[in-house]
Amino acid sequence: MSNNPFNHSHFIGYINQVLPHYVKVHFPSSVLMKSFTFYGEELKGGLVGNYVVIEGENYGFLGKILELSLPEKERLELSEKSFSTKDFHPTGKIEILLSFELFHPTRIDKGLNSLPMIGSKVFICSSEFIKGYFKNFGVKDDYVGTPPTINLGHLTYDKSTVVELSQQALFGRHCAIVGTTGGGKSYTVSRLLQGIIENKNKAIIIDPTGEYSNFDNIADKTCKPLILSRDSFFHYSNLTVTDLFVLLRPSGQVQAPKLMEAIKSLKVLRILENNIDGDFIIKSNDNTFSIKITEEIREDIIVRDGTIFKAGKLIRPFNRVYSTFISQIEGLNSNFNIEKLSHQIAKECINDVDFNDHHKWGTQNNNHATNCISLILRINNLVNNTEFNKVFGFDKQKNDDGELIDGINKFIESDLSLLRISFESVSFDFQAREILANAVGKFLLDLARKEKFKTKPLVLFIDEAHQYLNKKVKDEYFESTDLSAFDSIAKECRKYGLFLCLATQMPRDIPNGTLSQIGTFIAHRLINYQDKEAIANACSSANRDTLAFLPVLGSGEAILMGVDFPMPVMLKIESPQITPNSETPLF
Repeated sequence: MSNNPFNHSHFIGYINQVLPHYVKVHFPSSVLMKSFTFYGEELKGGLVGNYVVIEGENYGFLGKILELSLPEKERLELSEKSFSTKDFHPTGKIEILLSFELFHPTRIDKGLNSLPMIGSKVFICSSEFIKGYFKNFGVKDDYVGTPPTINLGHLTYDKSTVVELSQQALFGRHCAIVGTTGGGKSYTVSRLLQGIIENKNKAIIIDPTGEYSNFDNIADKTCKPLILSRDSFFHYSNLTVTDLFVLLRPSGQVQAPKLMEAIKSLKVLRILENNIDGDFIIKSNDNTFSIKITEEIREDIIVRDGTIFKAGKLIRPFNRVYSTFISQIEGLNSNFNIEKLSHQIAKECINDVDFNDHHKWGTQNNNHATNCISLILRINNLVNNTEFNKVFGFDKQKNDDGELIDGINKFIESDLSLLRISFESVSFDFQAREILANAVGKFLLDLARKEKFKTKPLVLFIDEAHQYLNKKVKDEYFESTDLSAFDSIAKECRKYGLFLCLATQMPRDIPNGTLSQIGTFIAHRLINYQDKEAIANACSSANRDTLAFLPVLGSGEAILMGVDFPMPVMLKIESPQITPNSETPLF
């Protein structure tokens, strides 16, 4: 960056009015507004959108021209011939974006603690000067020049001014790419992915349509894609019990307690299968005791067809196993045989205790059985559905090839930069897509809390984020459950090295809590009033004058704004080398 931004060859005018939000400039001559070339650089004098620098007493100021006009008395004399031959004296309105120290221009003061004085000189801002600002936005003084950068594009009004930004500034406080269909979101996502790959950092993208499949074939840089329901599956045991409840939607009065008891029973059975040796001795860290699995012994646990039979049997043996392995049984995972879940629910439809002997479970309760019929049908429909079997691996083992969590773990441990998780073949029924995305988010959230990304930060891209965030799953009794994994990531994972990058055409559908945690916005064309308001409310740095451009942005044009950017930047995103499959079909 040049140490002296105030080159007198770039002079264009004087400040003649100072207001709290903007200043006005007087051009001594209309000749100063014309374009000219200086040392090979084309400088455009008086154009709306151009950047200028203002020389104050103690500080310099960077501003942008918002408005140009001629004095009333000179407008009547204006003609094509007179503008070329006669001298006019235009005025302009300049938005002050930031201030900097006169003798150390790289030191930016984000707040406007002072304003230029009347009579201060105004100069055209050279591209080299402003490019240096872009690169150092969001970078602490001790790290200037060292963080990896991403070349996003160039200024809308000046193709020679490249917008190269620190990756830390873009993703360090989470990022959102918003805009209507056709605005250029997909190209921006591809551009960011390309930058991360070039910088040898790590990213995972949840791709709902297969749009980013062109990234699959970059040798030694991208991982083999995990295409759910085709060559990959998310084993149901990696779902939490909460996820299963969301998937199965039990009613709260009878079905939910019976489902929980059935899951507990099947977990106890899995404990028995994994811990009993040939003499039926349960092995635990603290003690050992016998449980005979036969019907002749009074103190027993009866196992029939892969389920535990309870009606009329003693409660104590079951509770002894439960108390010994309570941490595993009450864990969040779903480590049990889900194919037996509907049968076990039928076994759970009993009275809590036998009225004649409180040491035994009660007899069959037909009312409970009737109430659980709809839940049993939903479970059978889910488990026996071919498409869902491909997604959740109901008939597979957890360690089989293609398991999603195993694939994510291998990617994290590898030196590769990108993993694509594709939902293109996943059914929309049972809200499986939302539940799957939330489950992946929960898994990464757990890894982040264990500080797996402290030394190797990870950016999680979520395309069409409005499909997955702010979702409530309702059951037939209108009870709802929030899918909030990404909201938790946004609120707590910045310090752990897990960062979100959301791409959506409907920012109004993103929860306010998540939006408020987003530090960087790349906003393409937005027309809907609610979408514009959602961005305006979440961006403290974005002023109304800049947001007014949102409805008229062209394809690929965007406004960059955020916490680490002391001023909004209007730019044209450069086309990525690897383009997404986002073309609209032709009629």
